[in-house]
Amino acid sequence: MQRGDRGDAVRDIQVRLASLGYSIDPAEHGGFGSTTERAVRAFQERRRLLIDGVVGDHTWSELVEAGYLLGARILYLRYPSFRGDDVRALQAAMNLLGFDAGKEDGIFGPRTDRAVIEFQRNVGLPTDGIVGVTTLAAVRRLRPAGPGPGRAEVREAEALRRLSASLEGARIAIDPGPGAALDLGRQLVAELAGRGAAPFLLGTEGTTTSDSDRANAANQAGAEILVGVHVDAGGAPGTDGVTTIYYGREGWISQAGRRLAELIHRELTSGLGLGDLGTYPRSVPLLRETRMPAVLIETTGPERLVTSMPRAIADSIEAFAGGRAPPPSAGVSPPVSQEGEQSPEGNAEDQRLPGAQDL
Repeated sequence: MQRGDRGDAVRDIQVRLASLGYSIDPAEHGGFGSTTERAVRAFQERRRLLIDGVVGDHTWSELVEAGYLLGARILYLRYPSFRGDDVRALQAAMNLLGFDAGKEDGIFGPRTDRAVIEFQRNVGLPTDGIVGVTTLAAVRRLRPAGPGPGRAEVREAEALRRLSASLEGARIAIDPGPGAALDLGRQLVAELAGRGAAPFLLGTEGTTTSDSDRANAANQAGAEILVGVHVDAGGAPGTDGVTTIYYGREGWISQAGRRLAELIHRELTSGLGLGDLGTYPRSVPLLRETRMPAVLIETTGPERLVTSMPRAIADSIEAFAGGRAPPPSAGVSPPVSQEGEQSPEGNAEDQRLPGAQDL
C-alpha cells in the first residue's frame, strides 16, 4: 500500500498507526494521503526499516507485531513461532534476569522457550514453557530495576572469545546477491578457506530462496559469522560507495554485529577507497533471524575496487575474531576525506535499552 491508495486495507493501517501514537489527518480516513505516508515513514525509522513510506510485507508485519503488548496473549513454543513486541519484552526480561533467551528479535523460538522453562524452574512454577498469567506475574515481580548487560550480550561475547584469531575451522556463511556479488562471494569463500576457515555459500547461481530460508540454513549449519554482499559494479562515476548494515531494532542492537560491520566498513572505505555511505542497524529478516553475528555489505563501485574486496573483508573478519584492527590494505590509496552525512544511529547511545520497562 502506498500514497494514493484507498480502501479498508488503508483504514487498517491507519488504525494501527494511530494506536501506536502516530497522528493522521481525519480527512484522510480510508485514503493513503500525506499524513499517512509521514506516519509510515516515522514508524519505519523508529523500527529501523527501509524508509520509503510504502507499506509492503515487511512494514506490514512490523505494524502487526508492534500492536502486541506483553500479557495480551498467551505465549509458548509453536510453529509458526509467535512474533511481536510482547515476545521482545519477554526476551528482554529473561536476559536481564540471567536466563538466556538469545537475540531479542521478537521471535519465540527454542532458546526463548528454554529460558522460560528455566525461569519457571527457578521460581517454583510448573515447567510447561507457557507464559500465561502466573508466569507473567512472576516475571513482573522479579523484573530488573534498570538496564544492564543481559545474558544475550554475555553469551555473544563468550562466543566471540571461542573464535580463534586464525579463524581455523570457523564456520562462516557467505550470502551473495546475484551477478558480481556471486563472483565476490566465491572469491571470499576461497580467501577465507585459504586462512583455515570453513566458509560456505548460502546461495548459488540460478537459485532463489527467501531471507528466512537462508537464515535457517545458516543456523542449521552452525555458522559462527554471516556476511551478505550485494554489488552494483556498474554505478555512475562518483556514486561508488559502501553501506554496511547490522541487526538492530528499536531499543536493541547486536553489539557483535556492530563491531564486525565497523571493521569491514573501515577497511572498505579507508583501506580500499570506497565512498563512506555509513554503517547502520536495520531490522531485516536475514539479520533478524540468524543466531550469529551478521552483516550485509551493499556497495557500488568500480570493478578494480570490487575485485579487491575479498581480501579486505577477510582481513576484517580475521581481525573481528581476534579482537584486533585489520592490517592496512595495499595497492589503493585512501580517499580524501569528505564531509558527508553520518548515521544518526551509529553512536554511543545505540546501546542496549531496557526492554523490561514494557512489562
